[in-house]
Amino acid sequence: GFRASEAKARARALELLSWVKLDHKAHMEADSLSYGEQRKLELARALATEPKLLLLDEPVAGMNSSEKTELMAEIINIQKRGYSVLMIEHDMRFVMGLCERVAVLNFGKIIAEGTPEQIKNNPEVIEAYLGQEEAA
Repeated sequence: GFRASEAKARARALELLSWVKLDHKAHMEADSLSYGEQRKLELARALATEPKLLLLDEPVAGMNSSEKTELMAEIINIQKRGYSVLMIEHDMRFVMGLCERVAVLNFGKIIAEGTPEQIKNNPEVIEAYLGQEEAA
């Protein structure tokens, strides 16, 4: 009945909170969490829908470096659980540390696609994002 389905939903919510290391804060209101914790909560909420593909739009925008490191670990754990992740992100250090494949856009057009190593050494990417003088 209703109580059984509610208990199942609560158990699943706690499981997802544990995935993003927030289970110890399950009793708290979302608005009392830090910004980084709120972003991790958003990730858990998205996972609750059991997506085939998890789309993350600038997941580390506004985060400090320790929050970024924590979120990177959570996303890696989510990938290990079999979820596919597609991410739009401008923080290239974060992208290069997390992604297996990277596509780089410049003015809405893909200018490079490949592994982080291939992207890092791609002349078009260097010119588009660093400028020729800075890259030299």
